[in-house]
Amino acid sequence: MTTRIEHDLLGDMSLPADTWYGVQTQRAVDNFALTGVPISHFPHFINALAMVKAAAASANRDLGLLAPHKAAAILSACEEITDGRLHAAFVVDLIQGGAGTSTNMNANEVIANLALEQLGHPKGAYEYLHPNDDVNKSQSTNDAYPTAVCVGLQLATEPLIAAIASLKAALEAKGREFADVLKMGRTQLQDAVPMTLGQEFDAFAVTLGEDIERLNDVCRLLCEVNLGGTAIGTGINTHPDYAALAVRYLAEISGKPIVPAANLVEATSDMGAFVLFSGVLKRLAVKLSKIANDLRLLSSGPRTGFGEIHLPPMQPGSSIMPGKVNPVIPEAVNQVAYQVIGNDLAVTMAAEAGQLQLNAMEPLIVYNLLNSLKMLGAACHMFETRCIRGIRADREQCQAHVDRSIGVITALVPHIGYANASRIAAQALHSGATVRELVIGEGLLSAAQLDLLLSPQSMLAPQRAA
Repeated sequence: MTTRIEHDLLGDMSLPADTWYGVQTQRAVDNFALTGVPISHFPHFINALAMVKAAAASANRDLGLLAPHKAAAILSACEEITDGRLHAAFVVDLIQGGAGTSTNMNANEVIANLALEQLGHPKGAYEYLHPNDDVNKSQSTNDAYPTAVCVGLQLATEPLIAAIASLKAALEAKGREFADVLKMGRTQLQDAVPMTLGQEFDAFAVTLGEDIERLNDVCRLLCEVNLGGTAIGTGINTHPDYAALAVRYLAEISGKPIVPAANLVEATSDMGAFVLFSGVLKRLAVKLSKIANDLRLLSSGPRTGFGEIHLPPMQPGSSIMPGKVNPVIPEAVNQVAYQVIGNDLAVTMAAEAGQLQLNAMEPLIVYNLLNSLKMLGAACHMFETRCIRGIRADREQCQAHVDRSIGVITALVPHIGYANASRIAAQALHSGATVRELVIGEGLLSAAQLDLLLSPQSMLAPQRAA
């Protein structure tokens, strides 16, 4: 195998001649074998890194700080990366020491070597175009990395929002399908008052739709970046016009309304937007898990539990119990939710651990946010396609629960009084008789009156007093 020698602060290192990254990336690979999850696992983040480097090169070119032929080669390299080329060369583990320096240098070195190819030079010929002096010009990891995170999170949120919207639409479709299925509502796992299965699924859809709005809201916070602040936000080693120009180019390249932070020193050390973003992901996870829990309860049994819905059978449920089918898709959604909730705690602790002008724990924040986004998107898609679409209502079981329930007595309270209703409910519970039988037997209401008061039209929405 042919090799090339590269040099850095710590000395020389031999690399395979065809390797797109360089010495600093290789040192990071050797140092941080932690999660087994490299940058290449998250293409949106790679694309965001390339966008930041392209914006910086464009600004440096316009300000006369970067030779036009170098800028053109860097821009071409960045465009190839955003088109999907060489993502596999982003090999650094997401969790790393150095506040993201290894990720930044992985991007600088790959872009430099790809640009060198454009200029007709071999990889590692950095005298013609250098990872630090050219690709990283007017930047520090401390502004380029968090800016790429802000852009990458917005890009990675788009498929999650699409997955939520599709899941919401599937729940709405079930709401329409089950609009006429009368069933018992329950509070604290006890019979409450009647509702329709359609109302239950409509509520699931509405609660997820709220989180689409919240994700859009928090993405707007991520549009404020510290690009141009360099090491600690003072803008050392930059042209006075660089920050505004680079941010303007980044907005054009990314298609996001990126703006400079009002105070670059504050923006370089503060992780508040990431904490809020993580909180929205946790909120979504909690809601998805609650829906999954409800579906497991509604489908439980099926003969000795609620048994009001049938989930689509996905796989045999037991190696010993023939015929058993488990709610494996909702169970998997639950587990994704628990992981996302745990990720949120890690993000919170990492954000709190920042010291003075920088937060060295930002790679952990990035790792957890990107993982949460990816897992939630996959969970929403799985939930929709392998569970929600195939749910069937057991209409007879739903009606039987209503017929046997004592909860329908609530609809009679305005007509027979709370005391009578409580007494009838207790009798029904102990005797096994139905509410209808007892009310008619005592002459409190006629059969015709009960037919009206216990009709779905009367029980499922507010009614004017007769």
